[in-house]
Amino acid sequence: MWDDKKSLLFSKCCVVLFMSLLIVCAIFAPGGFGIWLTHVLENKKTYFLTTVYLGTIPAAAILVLLFVLLQRIGEGQVFVRKNVECLRYISWCCFAGAAISFASSFYWIPWFALGVAAAFMGLIVRVLKNIVAKAVSLQDDADHTI
Repeated sequence: MWDDKKSLLFSKCCVVLFMSLLIVCAIFAPGGFGIWLTHVLENKKTYFLTTVYLGTIPAAAILVLLFVLLQRIGEGQVFVRKNVECLRYISWCCFAGAAISFASSFYWIPWFALGVAAAFMGLIVRVLKNIVAKAVSLQDDADHTI
């Protein structure tokens, strides 16, 4: 039967899988994109690889923060200020990824679509952060009520 513990474990495994894929992509980016870059972007390989490597920074930060958040939830710390901070940082990382993508759309327009998606994700996480912050505030009020 599927329960909260299994769901949490599955989420952690997915985060670790994505972190592994991010590392593999970062290591093999120059060779892996080589042929495609030669045919599609020709003389813009440096721009593309710069975008990829800059994008790994907020992506890695998001994955680490997600793992920390899942770890806290597993320990029963759900509506705590540290989780609000994690969600805030995740949203800012999404916006950083969006900025990198928007800046990179000057040489390859498909980056613009990824920037829109990253900004939208940042907005969704920001709204969730506000919901969790309100829940933390309500829980603090309830804890201080006699």
